[in-house]
Amino acid sequence: MTDAIEISRSGAAQVLRIVRPEKKNALTQAMYRALADAIETGEADGSVAVHVLFGQPGIFSAGNDIGDFLAQAGGAGALPRDVVRFIELLPAVSKPLVAGADGLAVGVGATLLLHCDLVYVTPRTVLSTPFLDLGLVPEAGSSLLLPRRVGHVRAFEMLVLGEPFEAERAREAGLVNRIVAPEDLEAVVLATADRLAQKPPSALATARRLLRGESAETMARMREESELFRSCLVSLEAREAFQAFLEKRKPDFAKFRGSGTI
Repeated sequence: MTDAIEISRSGAAQVLRIVRPEKKNALTQAMYRALADAIETGEADGSVAVHVLFGQPGIFSAGNDIGDFLAQAGGAGALPRDVVRFIELLPAVSKPLVAGADGLAVGVGATLLLHCDLVYVTPRTVLSTPFLDLGLVPEAGSSLLLPRRVGHVRAFEMLVLGEPFEAERAREAGLVNRIVAPEDLEAVVLATADRLAQKPPSALATARRLLRGESAETMARMREESELFRSCLVSLEAREAFQAFLEKRKPDFAKFRGSGTI
């Protein structure tokens, strides 16, 4: 386990809180494991009606801890087991997922919100998916779910161009439900979770399943993304991107144009 994930209860809501502010809540394998364990435990616990996700004031999550991710992936580019486990758990969840995201939500910190049923943010929230800038491809089913939610051109803008979506743009696009003041975020999210917990549980689960549709297509896309992500991870483009990131410089992708190789 890790103390970077706090697990608590608020009535019938299981509250999962990312608490690694010194690293902008970047996720390590131990954190993925703790999140997956908690969700599986909550799914099996009849006293839990809702899962709630929080970050810290001013930062939801900066996505993967790149150093930890690359160390776990190894030279062959195998996706770390705990990352895959957590991501593939998201479409399998049967109980509502409610998120309160204040501040930056980057990479998987943004794409996991697509699996939430209700998302509340603050005026300083920014969703960002810079996968292409790292020589990678979208993950967590986002290449399927985001175009369905916002249309192709806005999904392309976010996932391929890498344009950040600030809070109002995200709300207008249908990515979040409501923008609230930072000091009110937790109370609003927990009150909403409590409202959901008061619903008849069987009807709630059935309504959620009908609205979200079958998970098989999302799971299939996730696995396709994972295989392509793995291939990209060991590419020359990704190597250049990560080296540039570590050296705090702009990557030079022009040298790969017309080379016939990545």
